[in-house]
Amino acid sequence: MAQAFGPGDSVRAQRGLPTLPDNDVELHQRIDTLAEAIRNKNLDQVMTHYAPDVVAYDVLSPLEVLGTDAYRRNFEKWFATMAGRISFEMMDLHVSASDTHAFSYFLSHVTGARTGGGRADYWVRVSSDWRKVDGEWLVAHEHVSMPTLM
Repeated sequence: MAQAFGPGDSVRAQRGLPTLPDNDVELHQRIDTLAEAIRNKNLDQVMTHYAPDVVAYDVLSPLEVLGTDAYRRNFEKWFATMAGRISFEMMDLHVSASDTHAFSYFLSHVTGARTGGGRADYWVRVSSDWRKVDGEWLVAHEHVSMPTLM
């Protein structure tokens, strides 16, 4: 009988690494679709990843954002500053999931053309708390920050 693998698990198995638990695989897929929606500036698709009562601490003001309507406005502001597709490269993605709650964090290198000219080139740190609602993983809390030298 052939062993069933999740996305990316066959590569892990070939390298002798353990396969990921189902919830971790689902989270990785969900994070990948969110990143792709960000790259394409697909606002409607981005917002399908967030719980209606999401609490976010963002780099754009307001610093505390309550609910998807408010968070949507932050994404609108950010997307308006970028011309064309955004390069949103995730590094060191970590995921830990139970059956109902999960946590993820990663670094992201953001680059792309600015609408007013010039180029964006910066790093952000993203930590997200997820909860499973009706079988779907949604971000309930997110913290996005930019490193600075003190």
